[in-house]
Amino acid sequence: MNELEDLNELVDLEALLAESQVDEVLDELETELIGLKPVKARVREIASLLLIERARKSLGLDGGSPSLHMSFTGNPGTGKTTVAMRMAQVLHRLGYARKGHLVAVTRDDLVGQYIGHTAPKTKDILKKAMGGVLFIDEAYYLYRPENERDYGQEAIEILLQVMETQRDDLVVVVAGYADRMETFFRSNPGLSSRIAHHLEFPDYSAEELELIAQRMLAQMQYRLSATGIAALREYIPLRMRRPHFANARSIRNALDRARLRQANRLFGQKSARLTRDQLMTIEGEDLRASRVFS
Repeated sequence: MNELEDLNELVDLEALLAESQVDEVLDELETELIGLKPVKARVREIASLLLIERARKSLGLDGGSPSLHMSFTGNPGTGKTTVAMRMAQVLHRLGYARKGHLVAVTRDDLVGQYIGHTAPKTKDILKKAMGGVLFIDEAYYLYRPENERDYGQEAIEILLQVMETQRDDLVVVVAGYADRMETFFRSNPGLSSRIAHHLEFPDYSAEELELIAQRMLAQMQYRLSATGIAALREYIPLRMRRPHFANARSIRNALDRARLRQANRLFGQKSARLTRDQLMTIEGEDLRASRVFS
């Protein structure tokens, strides 16, 4: 085969895509999470890059494995862990992760409390994550320069070494608030230089949070009455303005408390018989008892 014939050699992208079944994961991500359009678009871009790299390799065009370490920034409850799980599956199906599992950790899982404790803890976690994705939530807590006896820097140095030498077998995702992650990267330029992809997770709108609430309730086999829907629509913007709002996480907590009040209300009726509808329905009063309304 001459050089011209080499250049005209074909690869069937559609067949590669069907073989990987990565579209199934992307579709699941699309339906699983409401909103997050820029995040979903970026995940698809990364999947496209990896599929093209797979096509290139099939024709002998090997430029080396792309760097896949990532940073997820955004407020709590915006789906960062869920996206990391789906990303692990994408990497596995496209041949960039042996196992495709996710190991989610925080500082406490990596950093020891005395000399000689941090290295084995960190290495044990890395061993568990090999072949998949290591997700480090609130990664900036690893770095505490104000405490000279802190062992977080030791964990960072071990991570940096593994991120470079074993990047073909491990993808590291660091996550947290955007402003704190920016400070963290400035303080650890070695880590910043190894991060190839930065995904920003926006807060949900009030309309999106209502859809999320309805989906959560349906999954738990509950529903809202007309007064419940009206109360939820008032509750969400009020809760969004209060401190420590955590997007979908706050909505889930609110629904859990509403279920508790519903149970207490039904129990208080002292009725020996309850209908299926009564057991499934969250009323407006179950939501309006929240301190948010006061």
